[in-house]
This record gives sequence, C-alpha cells and structure tokens, in this order.
Amino acid sequence: MKKGWKIALAILAVVVALAAVGLFFVGNYLFHFALDPQAGGMLSTENVDDLKLEGDSAWFAENSQDRWLTSHDGLKLHALYLPREDSHKYAVICHGYGSTPQFGGRYAAEFYKMGYHVLAPAARAHERSEGAYASMGWLERRDIVAWVDTLVEQDPQAEIVLFGVSMGGATVMMTAGEADLSPCVKCVVEDCGYSSVWDEFAGQLKEMFGLPTFPVLDAASLVTQVRAGWSFREASAVEQLKKAKLPMLFIHGEEDTFVPYAMLDVVYGACASPEKEKLSVPGAGHGEASWEDPEGYWTAVERFVEKYIGTQE
Repeated sequence: MKKGWKIALAILAVVVALAAVGLFFVGNYLFHFALDPQAGGMLSTENVDDLKLEGDSAWFAENSQDRWLTSHDGLKLHALYLPREDSHKYAVICHGYGSTPQFGGRYAAEFYKMGYHVLAPAARAHERSEGAYASMGWLERRDIVAWVDTLVEQDPQAEIVLFGVSMGGATVMMTAGEADLSPCVKCVVEDCGYSSVWDEFAGQLKEMFGLPTFPVLDAASLVTQVRAGWSFREASAVEQLKKAKLPMLFIHGEEDTFVPYAMLDVVYGACASPEKEKLSVPGAGHGEASWEDPEGYWTAVERFVEKYIGTQE
C-alpha cells in the first residue's frame, strides 16, 4: 500500500514539474511575443532611416531635431523635437506599439498648426531608443515625466499637453497619475488606450490563441516580473487614473475591437479628475478616430486643450 502511494506521489511530482516547465516556456514565449517589438515583427532600430514616409510624416521627420535623454534605469532614449518660435505651448506626443515618432507626423502637424512646439519621444525598444522590451506604457510613464522635465528646464513658462494613441494613450493615462509630474502639464488627451495591460492581453490571448488567462497569462506576467521588473496587473491605467487631477479628454472609436470600445467607459469612470470629457467616434476602428472624422476629432481636441493652455504665440 505504501509503495503504491509513493509511486502515485512520484508520478504526481513529475506531472507537476512537467506542467511547471511547460508553463514557463509558454509564459516566456508570450513575454517575447507581446513585449519584444522585433520578435513581434515590428519596426526595428536598424531600418528606421529607410522608412517610406509621406505627407505629414515626411514633413515632420525632415523638419524636426533629435533629442536624447538617459532614463532612470540607464537607457538612451530618442525623441523628435519640432520647435516653434514665440510660443510657450508644447505637445508631447506618444506613439503606439511598434510605431515610431515619425509616423506621428499627422498629430504633430495638427498641434504645430495650433501653435505648439512638438516633442515626440520614441518609446523604449522602439526606433532609436534603447531597451530590449516595451512595457506597454508602464515604465514609459517615468520616461515621459523625464521628457517633460527637459521641456520645463528649457522653458520654465511651458504649458504642456500630453497626447497619445493606443499604447501611447495608455502611457499618458499612466503618466497622469504620477505625483512628481510637473505642474507645467496642464491637460491630457488619450486616444484608444487600454484600461490595463492585463485586460488588453487577456482579450488578445482569447482572440488570437483561444487560450484562457489562467494559467497562461499568469505565467507570462510572472516571467515579465522576473525578467523586466513589473507585472501585467501592476501596469494599470485605471489605478493611475484614480490619482489623476489633470483635465483629461478620452477618445475612442466605436468599432474598435483591438482595444475594445467598452474600455472607454472604464477609463473615463476611473479618472478622479473633476474636469474630464469623452469623445466617441462612430465607424472608427482602432486608432482610426482622427481618420474617420478629422474635422470633429480636431475640433474637439483643440477646443479641449485651449480651455487649459494659453493661446499666446
């Protein structure tokens, strides 16, 4: 009898060990797939100079200057800066996952027309910025605080709006909850950002692979905690917004399924700021709101930011 129990326990131990090893490999695979822009087939730092840019993107790339910053954890980060004479208004534009500052030329052009200097940082592990992995806005929030500080050091009278789309939208929402964010930041505009990294990855895990969050996403989050120092649940725009005091405009396309449209009400409801607005754009998919209704989109953005940022040139 005792021998039978010993055999059963040994088999169970082997099964548990195999399951643990399997989960580790699955978690490690998802870690790379989700957070390594190059493993995900996204743009690499090696081909950024060969990008085929047109229209506003080409104009922005040709007329902007390089800016550099060393992050709190020692990464050399790059940004494009487009100066404007006789203005204290600044827009910090945060791009989405796998994109580059150059591709934000459409947004840069609009803010420039409104009289803003434009700073477009490259997120860590994107374009020329160092880093092996993206953190979906979580560590990037600290980078944005640092980029803002460089603008304030340059111009103590700076009045700044944070603007971001997709991962950039999540980044500016997460930044809004930082206690040491400069008071020179006057408002925030986010477009189709997710409520948390956990929520976004849970949806994509089901959509792309048909897999449950437990134990697969838990394993990937644990690997991320060990290898990158943060977890998917920790990286929450919702929790950061609970600490936000800045005026905020939330934008989302009603046909967005990649970052589900329902997340608009989640982040809007979580925001503690007494001054907040939201804009729904019918017919727009993920990141398409400014394309689907450009007039309505930019009228709403300009009206919102001009409530909080002066119109001096």
